[in-house]
Amino acid sequence: MLIRTYRVDDRAAVDRLLAEAFSGPQPDGSPAASPPIEVVLNTALVTSVEFLPHLALVAEIDGAVAGYCITTRGWVGDGSALGLGPIGVDPSVQRRGIGSALVRETLRLAAEHGERVVALLGDPAYYGRLGFVPSVDLGITPPEPAWGAYFQAIRLGATEADAPVGAFRYAAPFDEL
Repeated sequence: MLIRTYRVDDRAAVDRLLAEAFSGPQPDGSPAASPPIEVVLNTALVTSVEFLPHLALVAEIDGAVAGYCITTRGWVGDGSALGLGPIGVDPSVQRRGIGSALVRETLRLAAEHGERVVALLGDPAYYGRLGFVPSVDLGITPPEPAWGAYFQAIRLGATEADAPVGAFRYAAPFDEL
């Protein structure tokens, strides 16, 4: 598996991958939108001012896009932070560590670029294995209080004294959708 930076010519493959990864029923049992909201959101994110090209990653297997992860500028209180997602893996190759590898590489690159906090909305059992904790444990309030433990964050090299605290805000496209 090769993990590399997203390129504009990956767009169709990434759209297909996200559509397949998120085409099943939603957690509440309702059917997925067509196209799934993750496809629409990703399109808006890659064209937004909050897009960080070095933090949009593709996982390739045998030259084909098998996984994708995007992280965009976000904020905690008055401090900068990152919002991770959407992330998706081709259903035919899920449970092979592709998603975990994408998240780990994202965290490595973010730390390398001096970022202090990454936040996401996802399954605590899955993301907890990668070092994420409920955001409130770090003094970060979720955008939606109902998200509770599903809104998680991780500090990257920041001590408690220099890490931002307060309400988290995602990139503008999250609010627009």
